[in-house]
Amino acid sequence: MKAENTIDFQIKSSWYAISRMYNNYAAHFDMTMAIGYVLLHIDKEGTPATKIAPALGLEVRSLTRMLKTLEEKKWIKREANYNDKRIVKIFLTEKGKQKRDQAKQGVILFNELIKQKISAEKLEVFFDVMKIINNALEEDPKLILEGIQKHIKS
Repeated sequence: MKAENTIDFQIKSSWYAISRMYNNYAAHFDMTMAIGYVLLHIDKEGTPATKIAPALGLEVRSLTRMLKTLEEKKWIKREANYNDKRIVKIFLTEKGKQKRDQAKQGVILFNELIKQKISAEKLEVFFDVMKIINNALEEDPKLILEGIQKHIKS
């Protein structure tokens, strides 16, 4: 089987190209794709720091470093909960909101470009397929692992 005929190769190579494109775009605004995603995941009411890493698939240590950098740039501010000091929410500053809007514009531009090239029907099928893949990975990780282990043993 050729690598380009596997599902994971197609997803990974597409994600790599998208990531490169977003990083090139983000560099014009003194940020990275990862920083843009973090900014996009901070709500108006503030977002607990503990919710950001899992939502983006980031390691907690990576997010901690990123948040420290964003705080130094004055793009975010942290506020401890008045009643429970263990809960820290992240808020965007005015500069952070501008940066989030720049990141959001990049996402919008990419989506508009793709929608010009792919019909709504094909995009609907794409979303359905991706949902099935994600559900299989969430629901059946043991089955996938067992299949891999069985294959290794044979």
